[in-house]
Amino acid sequence: MGGLDFPLSGEQQLSQASIQRFLADRPWPSWSDLSESLGLTGLALPEAAGGFGGGAIDIALVMAELGPALAGADWLSHAAATLLLGRVAPDDAALPDLATGAKRAAIICPASSATMPVVEGDASVRGSATLVAGAAEADLFLLADGDALLRIAAEHDKVEQRHRIMHDGSVSADLFFTLKPGDLEVLASGTAARALAEFANDLVLVGRCAEALGLIDRMLADSVDYLNQRQQFGKPIGLFQTLRHRTADMKLAAMKAAALVEAAIGAVDQERPERSRLVSAACIETADAARIVGEGAVQIHGAMGLTEELHLGGHFKRALAITAGFGSRAGHLARFAQATA
Repeated sequence: MGGLDFPLSGEQQLSQASIQRFLADRPWPSWSDLSESLGLTGLALPEAAGGFGGGAIDIALVMAELGPALAGADWLSHAAATLLLGRVAPDDAALPDLATGAKRAAIICPASSATMPVVEGDASVRGSATLVAGAAEADLFLLADGDALLRIAAEHDKVEQRHRIMHDGSVSADLFFTLKPGDLEVLASGTAARALAEFANDLVLVGRCAEALGLIDRMLADSVDYLNQRQQFGKPIGLFQTLRHRTADMKLAAMKAAALVEAAIGAVDQERPERSRLVSAACIETADAARIVGEGAVQIHGAMGLTEELHLGGHFKRALAITAGFGSRAGHLARFAQATA
Protein backbone atom coordinates (compact mmCIF):
# COMPACT_ATOMS: atom_id res chain seq x y z
CA MET A 1 0.00 0.00 0.00
CA GLY A 2 3.03 2.29 -0.08
CA GLY A 3 2.51 3.36 3.55
CA LEU A 4 -0.94 4.94 2.93
CA ASP A 5 -4.25 3.45 4.00
CA PHE A 6 -7.18 5.26 2.36
CA PRO A 7 -10.65 3.90 1.55
CA LEU A 8 -10.24 3.68 -2.22
CA SER A 9 -12.79 3.74 -5.01
CA GLY A 10 -12.84 0.91 -7.54
CA GLU A 11 -10.95 3.06 -10.08
CA GLN A 12 -8.29 3.99 -7.52
CA GLN A 13 -7.81 0.34 -6.56
CA LEU A 14 -7.39 -0.65 -10.21
CA SER A 15 -4.96 2.22 -10.82
CA GLN A 16 -2.86 1.35 -7.78
CA ALA A 17 -2.79 -2.34 -8.67
CA SER A 18 -1.74 -1.62 -12.26
CA ILE A 19 1.13 0.60 -11.07
CA GLN A 20 2.29 -2.07 -8.62
CA ARG A 21 2.21 -4.78 -11.31
CA PHE A 22 4.09 -2.58 -13.77
CA LEU A 23 6.79 -1.63 -11.25
CA ALA A 24 7.23 -5.28 -10.28
CA ASP A 25 8.41 -5.92 -13.86
CA ARG A 26 10.09 -2.55 -14.48
CA PRO A 27 11.31 -1.20 -11.12
CA TRP A 28 13.04 1.87 -12.63
CA PRO A 29 10.44 3.40 -15.00
CA SER A 30 11.22 6.12 -17.53
CA TRP A 31 9.03 9.11 -18.40
CA SER A 32 7.67 7.24 -21.42
CA ASP A 33 6.72 4.37 -19.11
CA LEU A 34 4.79 6.74 -16.84
CA SER A 35 3.09 8.52 -19.74
CA GLU A 36 2.54 5.87 -22.41
CA SER A 37 2.36 2.61 -20.47
CA LEU A 38 0.63 3.85 -17.31
CA GLY A 39 -1.05 7.02 -18.56
CA LEU A 40 -0.14 8.95 -15.42
CA THR A 41 0.70 12.27 -17.06
CA GLY A 42 -3.00 13.13 -17.41
CA LEU A 43 -4.00 12.04 -13.91
CA ALA A 44 -4.62 15.54 -12.53
CA LEU A 45 -6.13 17.06 -15.68
CA PRO A 46 -9.90 17.29 -16.22
CA GLU A 47 -11.56 14.60 -18.31
CA ALA A 48 -12.50 17.18 -20.95
CA ALA A 49 -8.77 17.70 -21.61
CA GLY A 50 -8.03 14.00 -21.89
CA GLY A 51 -7.18 13.50 -18.22
CA PHE A 52 -8.69 11.56 -15.34
CA GLY A 53 -9.76 14.42 -13.05
CA GLY A 54 -7.66 13.20 -10.13
CA GLY A 55 -6.97 15.21 -6.99
CA ALA A 56 -4.56 15.24 -4.08
CA ILE A 57 -5.44 11.72 -2.92
CA ASP A 58 -4.84 10.27 -6.39
CA ILE A 59 -1.52 12.11 -6.68
CA ALA A 60 -0.43 10.91 -3.24
CA LEU A 61 -1.28 7.27 -4.02
CA VAL A 62 0.85 7.41 -7.16
CA MET A 63 3.72 9.12 -5.34
CA ALA A 64 3.74 6.44 -2.62
CA GLU A 65 4.19 3.79 -5.33
CA LEU A 66 6.76 5.77 -7.34
CA GLY A 67 8.87 6.55 -4.25
CA PRO A 68 10.82 3.26 -4.11
CA ALA A 69 11.23 3.42 -7.91
CA LEU A 70 12.93 6.83 -7.54
CA ALA A 71 10.62 8.14 -10.27
CA GLY A 72 8.43 10.61 -8.45
CA ALA A 73 10.30 13.95 -8.51
CA ASP A 74 9.56 15.00 -12.11
CA TRP A 75 6.07 13.49 -12.15
CA LEU A 76 4.93 15.33 -9.01
CA SER A 77 5.97 18.69 -10.44
CA HIS A 78 4.11 17.89 -13.66
CA ALA A 79 1.00 16.71 -11.80
CA ALA A 80 0.84 19.79 -9.58
CA ALA A 81 1.33 22.14 -12.54
CA THR A 82 -1.30 20.43 -14.68
CA LEU A 83 -3.83 20.35 -11.85
CA LEU A 84 -3.54 24.13 -11.43
CA LEU A 85 -3.48 24.80 -15.16
CA GLY A 86 -6.57 22.66 -15.70
CA ARG A 87 -8.42 24.63 -13.02
CA VAL A 88 -7.60 28.16 -14.11
CA ALA A 89 -7.21 27.65 -17.88
CA PRO A 90 -9.36 24.66 -18.90
CA ASP A 91 -9.16 25.67 -22.58
CA ASP A 92 -5.34 25.95 -22.70
CA ALA A 93 -4.07 24.59 -26.01
CA ALA A 94 -1.28 22.63 -24.31
CA LEU A 95 -3.56 20.49 -22.13
CA PRO A 96 -4.00 17.55 -24.58
CA ASP A 97 -0.22 17.24 -25.05
CA LEU A 98 0.32 17.52 -21.30
CA ALA A 99 -2.23 14.75 -20.77
CA THR A 100 -0.38 12.36 -23.10
CA GLY A 101 3.07 13.31 -21.84
CA ALA A 102 4.16 14.71 -25.20
CA LYS A 103 4.77 17.94 -23.28
CA ARG A 104 5.89 18.32 -19.70
CA ALA A 105 5.08 21.00 -17.16
CA ALA A 106 6.78 22.00 -13.93
CA ILE A 107 5.51 23.96 -10.95
CA ILE A 108 7.68 26.71 -9.47
CA CYS A 109 6.71 27.37 -5.87
CA PRO A 110 8.57 27.50 -2.53
CA ALA A 111 8.01 23.75 -2.00
CA SER A 112 9.50 22.80 -5.39
CA SER A 113 12.48 25.18 -5.52
CA ALA A 114 15.17 26.43 -3.16
CA THR A 115 14.70 30.11 -4.11
CA MET A 116 11.99 32.04 -5.93
CA PRO A 117 12.29 34.77 -8.60
CA VAL A 118 10.90 38.26 -8.09
CA VAL A 119 7.54 39.08 -9.70
CA GLU A 120 7.10 42.81 -10.22
CA GLY A 121 3.82 44.68 -10.11
CA ASP A 122 3.59 44.74 -13.93
CA ALA A 123 3.98 40.92 -13.98
CA SER A 124 7.57 41.04 -15.23
CA VAL A 125 9.86 38.41 -13.70
CA ARG A 126 13.51 38.75 -12.77
CA GLY A 127 15.97 36.80 -10.71
CA SER A 128 16.25 33.04 -10.42
CA ALA A 129 14.53 29.92 -9.16
CA THR A 130 17.11 27.37 -8.05
CA LEU A 131 16.96 23.60 -7.75
CA VAL A 132 13.50 23.42 -9.33
CA ALA A 133 12.24 19.84 -9.33
CA GLY A 134 11.02 18.61 -12.69
CA ALA A 135 12.17 21.71 -14.57
CA ALA A 136 15.06 20.17 -16.50
CA GLU A 137 12.83 18.61 -19.19
CA ALA A 138 9.78 20.87 -18.90
CA ASP A 139 8.17 22.59 -21.88
CA LEU A 140 6.31 25.12 -19.76
CA PHE A 141 6.45 26.44 -16.22
CA LEU A 142 3.71 27.49 -13.86
CA LEU A 143 5.06 30.10 -11.45
CA ALA A 144 2.88 30.13 -8.33
CA ASP A 145 3.89 33.36 -6.65
CA GLY A 146 2.01 34.99 -3.80
CA ASP A 147 0.91 37.86 -6.06
CA ALA A 148 0.36 36.14 -9.42
CA LEU A 149 0.01 32.77 -11.12
CA LEU A 150 2.03 32.90 -14.33
CA ARG A 151 2.31 30.57 -17.32
CA ILE A 152 5.81 30.72 -18.80
CA ALA A 153 7.01 28.92 -21.92
CA ALA A 154 10.39 27.21 -21.50
CA GLU A 155 12.09 29.15 -24.27
CA HIS A 156 15.87 29.15 -23.86
CA ASP A 157 16.26 32.70 -25.15
CA LYS A 158 14.04 33.95 -22.32
CA VAL A 159 14.61 31.43 -19.52
CA GLU A 160 18.19 30.28 -19.04
CA GLN A 161 18.50 26.78 -17.60
CA ARG A 162 21.35 25.08 -15.77
CA HIS A 163 20.75 21.45 -14.95
CA ARG A 164 22.02 19.81 -11.77
CA ILE A 165 22.29 16.13 -10.90
CA MET A 166 21.47 15.81 -7.21
CA HIS A 167 23.10 13.37 -4.79
CA ASP A 168 20.00 11.14 -4.90
CA GLY A 169 20.22 10.85 -8.70
CA SER A 170 17.33 13.18 -9.52
CA VAL A 171 17.84 16.09 -11.92
CA SER A 172 16.78 19.63 -11.04
CA ALA A 173 17.35 22.93 -12.81
CA ASP A 174 18.34 26.48 -11.94
CA LEU A 175 16.19 28.92 -13.93
CA PHE A 176 17.20 32.51 -14.65
CA PHE A 177 14.47 34.92 -15.71
CA THR A 178 14.49 38.26 -17.52
CA LEU A 179 10.85 38.30 -18.60
CA LYS A 180 8.79 41.29 -19.62
CA PRO A 181 4.97 41.30 -19.29
CA GLY A 182 4.53 40.23 -22.92
CA ASP A 183 6.74 37.16 -22.45
CA LEU A 184 4.29 35.34 -20.18
CA GLU A 185 0.61 34.84 -19.45
CA VAL A 186 -1.03 35.94 -16.21
CA LEU A 187 -3.52 33.25 -15.16
CA ALA A 188 -4.52 34.76 -11.82
CA SER A 189 -3.60 37.69 -9.60
CA GLY A 190 -4.33 39.12 -6.18
CA THR A 191 -6.27 37.04 -3.65
CA ALA A 192 -7.05 34.28 -6.15
CA ALA A 193 -3.36 33.87 -7.04
CA ARG A 194 -2.40 33.79 -3.37
CA ALA A 195 -4.91 31.03 -2.64
CA LEU A 196 -3.73 28.99 -5.64
CA ALA A 197 -0.07 29.43 -4.66
CA GLU A 198 -0.75 28.22 -1.12
CA PHE A 199 -2.70 25.25 -2.45
CA ALA A 200 0.09 24.35 -4.91
CA ASN A 201 2.69 24.57 -2.16
CA ASP A 202 0.72 22.27 0.16
CA LEU A 203 -0.03 19.86 -2.69
CA VAL A 204 3.68 19.48 -3.47
CA LEU A 205 4.50 19.03 0.23
CA VAL A 206 1.95 16.26 0.80
CA GLY A 207 3.02 14.63 -2.47
CA ARG A 208 6.57 14.52 -1.19
CA CYS A 209 5.37 13.21 2.17
CA ALA A 210 3.59 10.38 0.35
CA GLU A 211 6.73 9.65 -1.67
CA ALA A 212 8.76 9.53 1.55
CA LEU A 213 6.22 7.15 3.10
CA GLY A 214 6.63 4.81 0.14
CA LEU A 215 10.40 4.84 0.71
CA ILE A 216 10.00 4.39 4.47
CA ASP A 217 7.68 1.43 3.93
CA ARG A 218 10.17 -0.22 1.56
CA MET A 219 13.18 0.38 3.85
CA LEU A 220 11.28 -1.11 6.77
CA ALA A 221 10.18 -4.15 4.75
CA ASP A 222 13.74 -4.73 3.49
CA SER A 223 15.04 -4.52 7.06
CA VAL A 224 12.52 -7.07 8.36
CA ASP A 225 13.41 -9.44 5.50
CA TYR A 226 17.11 -9.09 6.29
CA LEU A 227 16.54 -9.73 10.00
CA ASN A 228 14.81 -12.99 9.16
CA GLN A 229 17.51 -14.07 6.68
CA ARG A 230 20.76 -13.12 8.44
CA GLN A 231 22.02 -15.84 10.77
CA GLN A 232 24.21 -15.34 13.83
CA PHE A 233 24.95 -17.89 16.57
CA GLY A 234 22.79 -20.38 14.71
CA LYS A 235 19.60 -18.31 14.66
CA PRO A 236 18.10 -15.37 12.69
CA ILE A 237 19.25 -12.04 14.12
CA GLY A 238 15.60 -10.97 14.11
CA LEU A 239 15.17 -13.06 17.26
CA PHE A 240 17.56 -10.82 19.21
CA GLN A 241 15.60 -8.56 21.55
CA THR A 242 17.63 -5.41 20.89
CA LEU A 243 17.01 -5.60 17.14
CA ARG A 244 13.33 -6.39 17.68
CA HIS A 245 13.00 -3.27 19.82
CA ARG A 246 14.83 -1.22 17.19
CA THR A 247 12.47 -2.48 14.49
CA ALA A 248 9.46 -1.69 16.68
CA ASP A 249 10.70 1.90 17.07
CA MET A 250 11.06 2.16 13.29
CA LYS A 251 7.56 0.81 12.73
CA LEU A 252 6.08 3.19 15.30
CA ALA A 253 7.74 6.19 13.64
CA ALA A 254 6.39 5.08 10.25
CA MET A 255 2.86 4.65 11.61
CA LYS A 256 2.86 8.08 13.28
CA ALA A 257 4.01 9.72 10.07
CA ALA A 258 1.47 7.83 7.95
CA ALA A 259 -1.42 8.90 10.19
CA LEU A 260 -0.54 12.59 9.90
CA VAL A 261 0.21 12.40 6.18
CA GLU A 262 -3.15 10.77 5.49
CA ALA A 263 -4.90 13.54 7.45
CA ALA A 264 -2.93 16.21 5.57
CA ILE A 265 -3.70 14.68 2.16
CA GLY A 266 -7.40 14.61 2.99
CA ALA A 267 -7.28 18.26 4.08
CA VAL A 268 -5.55 19.30 0.84
CA ASP A 269 -7.92 17.23 -1.31
CA GLN A 270 -10.99 18.78 0.33
CA GLU A 271 -9.31 22.18 0.87
CA ARG A 272 -10.32 22.23 4.53
CA PRO A 273 -9.34 25.23 6.73
CA GLU A 274 -6.98 23.15 8.90
CA ARG A 275 -4.90 22.30 5.82
CA SER A 276 -1.83 24.40 6.67
CA ARG A 277 -1.61 23.05 10.21
CA LEU A 278 -1.87 19.42 9.13
CA VAL A 279 0.56 19.78 6.23
CA SER A 280 3.26 21.29 8.44
CA ALA A 281 2.70 18.62 11.10
CA ALA A 282 2.98 15.91 8.44
CA CYS A 283 6.25 17.36 7.13
CA ILE A 284 7.79 17.39 10.62
CA GLU A 285 6.70 13.85 11.46
CA THR A 286 7.70 12.49 8.04
CA ALA A 287 11.17 14.01 8.35
CA ASP A 288 11.60 12.35 11.75
CA ALA A 289 10.35 8.99 10.46
CA ALA A 290 12.64 9.11 7.40
CA ARG A 291 15.65 9.65 9.65
CA ILE A 292 14.66 7.02 12.24
CA VAL A 293 13.77 4.34 9.70
CA GLY A 294 16.60 5.15 7.29
CA GLU A 295 19.32 5.17 9.92
CA GLY A 296 17.89 2.05 11.54
CA ALA A 297 17.72 0.22 8.22
CA VAL A 298 21.32 1.06 7.36
CA GLN A 299 22.57 0.01 10.79
CA ILE A 300 20.63 -3.27 10.67
CA HIS A 301 22.18 -4.10 7.29
CA GLY A 302 25.64 -2.96 8.37
CA ALA A 303 28.12 -1.34 5.98
CA MET A 304 26.55 -3.05 2.97
CA GLY A 305 23.46 -0.91 3.57
CA LEU A 306 25.18 2.00 1.85
CA THR A 307 26.65 0.05 -1.07
CA GLU A 308 25.22 -0.04 -4.58
CA GLU A 309 24.57 -3.77 -4.19
CA LEU A 310 21.40 -2.91 -2.28
CA HIS A 311 18.65 -0.42 -3.15
CA LEU A 312 18.57 0.69 0.49
CA GLY A 313 21.31 3.31 0.11
CA GLY A 314 19.51 4.97 -2.82
CA HIS A 315 16.21 4.91 -0.98
CA PHE A 316 17.72 6.54 2.10
CA LYS A 317 19.42 9.24 0.00
CA ARG A 318 16.16 10.06 -1.74
CA ALA A 319 14.29 10.16 1.59
CA LEU A 320 16.85 12.63 2.96
CA ALA A 321 16.57 14.76 -0.19
CA ILE A 322 12.78 14.85 0.16
CA THR A 323 12.90 15.95 3.79
CA ALA A 324 15.46 18.64 2.94
CA GLY A 325 12.96 19.96 0.39
CA PHE A 326 10.30 20.40 3.07
CA GLY A 327 12.01 23.59 4.23
CA SER A 328 13.09 24.51 7.72
CA ARG A 329 11.68 22.68 10.71
CA ALA A 330 11.39 26.01 12.54
CA GLY A 331 9.28 27.40 9.72
CA HIS A 332 6.82 24.49 9.90
CA LEU A 333 6.65 24.71 13.69
CA ALA A 334 5.89 28.43 13.44
CA ARG A 335 3.24 27.80 10.79
CA PHE A 336 1.67 25.09 12.94
CA ALA A 337 1.63 27.35 15.99
CA GLN A 338 0.11 30.22 14.01
CA ALA A 339 -2.60 27.97 12.56
CA THR A 340 -3.57 26.57 15.96
CA ALA A 341 -3.49 29.88 17.84
